[in-house]
Amino acid sequence: TEFPSCRTLPREARLSPSLFSFCQEFSSGYLIGELLNKYELQDDFDQFSQSRLSNAKLNNFSRMEPTLQLLGVQFDQNIARNIMTEQRGAATKLIYQLYVALEKKKKAGLTGVAMDAMRPSAHAKLKNVGTEIYREKIVEKRRQNEIMAKIQAAIIHIPKPMPQHTVKAIEDQKLLKKRREAEVEIQEFENMIQVAIQAKTPTVTELLNTYSDDEYIRKIQKRLEEDTFAREQREKRRRKMLREQLIAHEAHEEAYREEQLINQLMRQSQQERRIAVQLMHVRHEKEVLWQNRIYREKQFEERRLKEFQEALDREAALAEQEKIELEEQALKEKQMHERLAAERATARYKKHYAICWEVVEQIIDLVTKIGEYRTLTNNLIPVKLMRDWKELFLKGKPIYEQAEIDPLPTEPTPEQLIELDKMNLLDEKDYDEYKSMTEEWYPPEEIRANKPPPDNPILGHVIHRLMEIIYPPEPEPPPPVFSPFPIKGCILGKLYSGKTTSLKFLEKACNIQVLSVDTLIAEAIKAFHENEMGSETSLDTAKVEERALDQIHVTFRSLFNFLLQIPQLSIRAQLGAAAEILLKKGKSIPDELLIGIMVEGISQLPPEKGWIMDGFPMTLNQAKLLEKALTGKDPDQTETKAKILKKLVLVANPTVPKEPSLHPPGLDFAILLEVSDFTVLNRVASERCKLTERVHSVRGQMQHRIVGFLDTWPELETWFSEQQKILIKVNAEMEKDLLCQRMKEILMEEIIKAQNKSRWYSNRDPLQKAELQAGKSGTPSPEIIVAPAPVEPPPVKPGSSEWVYVDEPLPQEVPEFLVPYWETVEKTYVNNIKATLRCLRAEQHVIIHYLSHIRNHFKEYLKRPDHKQEFVAQWQADYNAVADDLWDDDETKEEMHQRVTDLRDRLWDICENRRDEAEQERCDIMSDGWLPDRMGLMMNHIFSLMQNEMDRFQDTKRLLHDYYRGMEGKIPTETSTEFTRIPLIELAAASLPPSLPPSRIPMIAHRSPSPEVNREKIKAIPVNVKDDLFSESIIFNFGPDEKLIVESWHNIVTAISNMLQVYTKYPLFPTGSSSPSVIEATPIPLSPEELKKQELKFRMKQEYFAALEHEAEAAKSRLELLKVKALAFVEDLQSKAELTFRKMETWLGERFLAEMSSVDKLTEVARNHIETSTRIQYELVLEGIDFYINGDIKVFPDPLLPPRPPSVEMATDSTLTISQLSTLHKQFLQVAPKGLIPSKTFIDLLYDLITLNLGSNLLPDSWMHLSIYDLQNLASLLMVNTDIVDWRRFLLAASQPWPMPSVMELLETLQRFQDADRNGSGFVTQEEYEQVGLWFKGSEDLVIPESPTEPLPFNRQEHLIRFLFTLFADPEKDPPQLNYTEMLLYFASHPDSVDGVYRALSVATRTYIHRMKEKHPPVPQLISSDGHDEQEEEETAEEGEEEEEEKDKEKEEKEREEDTQSFTNEGDISLATLLRVFQHESNKAADNHRFSGYLTPFIKVYKDLGSEELEPIKIALLLKHPFIQDLISSYQEYRLHVSIFSLGSTRQSSGADRAPW
Repeated sequence: TEFPSCRTLPREARLSPSLFSFCQEFSSGYLIGELLNKYELQDDFDQFSQSRLSNAKLNNFSRMEPTLQLLGVQFDQNIARNIMTEQRGAATKLIYQLYVALEKKKKAGLTGVAMDAMRPSAHAKLKNVGTEIYREKIVEKRRQNEIMAKIQAAIIHIPKPMPQHTVKAIEDQKLLKKRREAEVEIQEFENMIQVAIQAKTPTVTELLNTYSDDEYIRKIQKRLEEDTFAREQREKRRRKMLREQLIAHEAHEEAYREEQLINQLMRQSQQERRIAVQLMHVRHEKEVLWQNRIYREKQFEERRLKEFQEALDREAALAEQEKIELEEQALKEKQMHERLAAERATARYKKHYAICWEVVEQIIDLVTKIGEYRTLTNNLIPVKLMRDWKELFLKGKPIYEQAEIDPLPTEPTPEQLIELDKMNLLDEKDYDEYKSMTEEWYPPEEIRANKPPPDNPILGHVIHRLMEIIYPPEPEPPPPVFSPFPIKGCILGKLYSGKTTSLKFLEKACNIQVLSVDTLIAEAIKAFHENEMGSETSLDTAKVEERALDQIHVTFRSLFNFLLQIPQLSIRAQLGAAAEILLKKGKSIPDELLIGIMVEGISQLPPEKGWIMDGFPMTLNQAKLLEKALTGKDPDQTETKAKILKKLVLVANPTVPKEPSLHPPGLDFAILLEVSDFTVLNRVASERCKLTERVHSVRGQMQHRIVGFLDTWPELETWFSEQQKILIKVNAEMEKDLLCQRMKEILMEEIIKAQNKSRWYSNRDPLQKAELQAGKSGTPSPEIIVAPAPVEPPPVKPGSSEWVYVDEPLPQEVPEFLVPYWETVEKTYVNNIKATLRCLRAEQHVIIHYLSHIRNHFKEYLKRPDHKQEFVAQWQADYNAVADDLWDDDETKEEMHQRVTDLRDRLWDICENRRDEAEQERCDIMSDGWLPDRMGLMMNHIFSLMQNEMDRFQDTKRLLHDYYRGMEGKIPTETSTEFTRIPLIELAAASLPPSLPPSRIPMIAHRSPSPEVNREKIKAIPVNVKDDLFSESIIFNFGPDEKLIVESWHNIVTAISNMLQVYTKYPLFPTGSSSPSVIEATPIPLSPEELKKQELKFRMKQEYFAALEHEAEAAKSRLELLKVKALAFVEDLQSKAELTFRKMETWLGERFLAEMSSVDKLTEVARNHIETSTRIQYELVLEGIDFYINGDIKVFPDPLLPPRPPSVEMATDSTLTISQLSTLHKQFLQVAPKGLIPSKTFIDLLYDLITLNLGSNLLPDSWMHLSIYDLQNLASLLMVNTDIVDWRRFLLAASQPWPMPSVMELLETLQRFQDADRNGSGFVTQEEYEQVGLWFKGSEDLVIPESPTEPLPFNRQEHLIRFLFTLFADPEKDPPQLNYTEMLLYFASHPDSVDGVYRALSVATRTYIHRMKEKHPPVPQLISSDGHDEQEEEETAEEGEEEEEEKDKEKEEKEREEDTQSFTNEGDISLATLLRVFQHESNKAADNHRFSGYLTPFIKVYKDLGSEELEPIKIALLLKHPFIQDLISSYQEYRLHVSIFSLGSTRQSSGADRAPW
């Protein structure tokens, strides 16, 4: 029997079919799947099949297997096979297990999702297999159905004949009918049995207690199980038989259907069957062909897909490989770049190190040289030497001499070449200083007014005219003419810096033409290949281009000379041909050709369109060639004529403008896109991933291009930034859009600048042309000419800017003679000046070394050995040889003392003799004749300079004479060559310089200073030395030398004046006419030609005389300067010698005194031993000026202690130092001297100090955290009126900590001030203030450090007392005076405002006024500004004891105050005193509107208290008035903010960040 649950479960699930046969219905598995789907456990139920075929069953059970395993139901292939074969009890058992599992699920409340989440990862054995088999069967069945459908469609249906029932068919029908009836009966029988079983057996078998111990129950259960098993077996056998019968029946029916089909086909006619067979065969063939075609197409498609996939995979692999290779290449390039960068950095470091090392060596040499000369000159190095060393140091030349160049060989060594460079450098420097009269040759004040006039314009005009005749300058080619483009520029930068990207954007956004040199080269070559011909309309462009090419000196025309034979070929084609020829030969295109191609491209542009070059120019040479091509100006040729004409050093061209004409640069701007090398490499790496064409073009060139840019850019940067001043740097390491927008902004700004600049130059050019024309013609331009005035203008001075020079034609012989003559004059003048200055420079070194030598020699002479030690040793031996019994004898002691005296006298005599010998040595040094010889040699050098100036004047005079005679048409005659000569001083042969041959220069005898010859006529220079024991008056007689200098100067100046007077009577000019008016007045009639000739001669005479006078004045000024410098040199030499001889005398005296002092020390030691009657055990040594005991113990006096350094106040966290308080006081005093300042000004001042402190240390560190809100609170606390702040109250509170005074201390201090104020003015001076003092003293318990080098601790209270006088004194009085009552009213302030008012009343009335109130906790008198509350809590027991002592003192003071309270409140108070208390701070303000109506209540109070005449009343009575009591309780101006952290609550409570007020 089956379990009841097996029937109830399908009914509960409401399964679709009726269960007539349990095993048969559940054999397909469809109902089990439906059951699981009802319980939401089988989601794929829509794929279940109700068919009973094996494929459908396999599909259903394979899909159910995971769900059954999830439920814990035992299920495998055997169970599935048993159910599909309808074995008895298999389906029942499965349904029962399923029922139990579902009941458990229902009790547990698990859903399908939760059970699915709990599913173990078990392998579904039948799922994959069943699914695949089922799918294959479905596909096969579809294919069969399709084939059968096609066959059925192809069959020609012939009407069937009426069915003829055969006997066999009838029997088969009967048999089938019986079979069906049997099946129905069997089914009814099974239903009856099933009903009977349900009636007999209980509905639920699980109600039986399977665990009962009753034997009977167990037997029943066993019997029931056996019956159940028997029934199952019978049911299985029955079902197996029925299934076999069913299979056989289905097979029979299938055979029957096939037989019927065949019979139907056989019944057709033969023709129809043949046709049908043929059709079927054809259709079959078509089907086969179609299937084959589909199969082949499928194969081809699969092959194509496979090949395509393989190609994709291959391409992906190649791309991946290429990507890897690119990454490796990028990595290698980065590594190479890092290596190159490291090499460049190393090279830069080595170069920098070498430069630094060279500079350090030069610094060491300079320092060593300075140190050597300091020893030579006693720390007095001449300024001239320092300038020479500085010049050598700045030029990188060695300071020490490298080699001798006096005998210079034909092939000098490198060291000798360096010395020659040094000599030339110093010569040029000295000559420039001499020529410009600067540094050493700067004129003194007495002759500064006679400074030489500027360059002689007439002589400059003459010389330059002669030079232009001999060396005619080449005419400058006209500048190229280009269209006025709106904007011209270039964008430069490294590769991949964003040049092309930004230019593409600018080309579209701003209508700008982008010029790329690569594109222009390609276009030029293309034009050559296309045989581009020049048109007539491009003739102007060709001329412009040809002119630009001529400007840059194109040297590559030989490459395409054959192309120039074709005139129709355009210039671009010719340039392209030349470029192609060079490229085919493997050569690079020269810069000239590149510039030609670029200029040709520029000339083709329309004038209204601007242009920008992309990455060009790339080198400095290209930039200069481009500038020359665009502007026609050669940048390398700053002065065109300087390369053609020889440089003139003595005259200047008057026609050359002082300021060179300004020309606009060829480009308007040059933009540099700055980007780092790593950014460039990263951009290249990202571009390589895209495999663009540009990446392939730069492959392998990255490092070379980066290095090339880094090598060439410094020169370009200097060119564009310093010379052109058009460089703009842009950071290109930004986004593309931002960079493009930034470039657009820069371009628009440059367009506006270019327009303004073009207007400026266009307005300036006419003025320049007019000025130039006026300078050439000597008359102003027509635009500048002003209408003539009726008054006759003054005569034009020759050589002025209005003067028109006489430029008559000259014979060719005159310039040919005068130009070489002037060149010789210039060369001789410059060389002689340099040689003479070189000799003066050498003389300076000789003098320094000689003076140092004689000083050192004299010092060594003073240290020569003596024989004093022999006498000392002999005396010591005799002293120690005295017998022991004679030591205490008085006569022996007297004798010993006498011997000591004799020893002292003998030693003194030795010292005096040494002094006399040293004095004689000093006199020998002074009279050795070196000084007069050097003086004479130096004077000869000065005379040589004077002679050079005289020769220059005479040569200039001769040149002007010959020039103007040449303009007269006469050949210059050979005049006398004997020029005026200055005699030199005759010296010894060894002292004569080789550059001055004695045969040519006259000599005079050197008059040495002799006391016998004309002593009364010789100038004597007395020198007074210090008044010591051995000082004497030294007289140096240098009068003759000075007289000789003055006489020589006077003679040469007289000679110049005589020459000028002689040549004023010029023989070639008419002397009878002095002006053109006199000529016109001549009675003899003259023709116009003769009049013009006479006027021309007169103008020539004016020019000649003006030039001579100018040269004479210049020569006299330079001669006077030489005279002054010669006297200064002589005086300097004599002062140096005098100082040296004076020092020698000083050293002599000091040496003598030191030797005498050592003798005295020896005598003192000897007498001490004599008095003590002891032998001298140690050796006494008297060595020079030192006295030693026992050989190594030197006797000298004790040294003085060094002074202590000044004390310095150390800044704390929040306390203001005295210096900070003084600084604040000065600032407040400047803003508001009266003491009252507007609150806004007060806040702004403090806020500026806080925000703009910048290391000035004006405020403590903690004050730097104050905000504007804190300052506003601070101002509100200090406010007197609505908008007035008393800054003295602020500084008084900020100066804490200071001891807060009691009332008695205030009154005692007031009394002391009154005693000091004898006049009763209420003011005291600072002296009286310091005498009186305050209630606390300036001295503190300061610990003095033991070390004398440490400073004393800072006495803050002493400095604070001084600061308080400065704070409250009136600065307007002289000297400042202090109103002590006002100051004490400030100090009357108290943390309790009521106490402050009572203290102020006490000070004002000079009476102790006691406050009648209840006792409150005491207010601390001093609150530290450092905020040490936590430290006070952690004080030790000793500090606690100190606090107790302080409390005792306070208690005593309170008792003292209580004793005085019996005398308080008894005085009188006037209305003025009362108002002074309550208007203490406000009465100083300019606006007293607050108290303007405040006087009425006080008057009313006095009248209420019985004082109608406002007389003084009792204090006690006044204090009882309600108005006064209310006023005292509400008055806040005597409240003292003793803690600088009182504002801390407004910001934050932490001690580290509190506001410092």
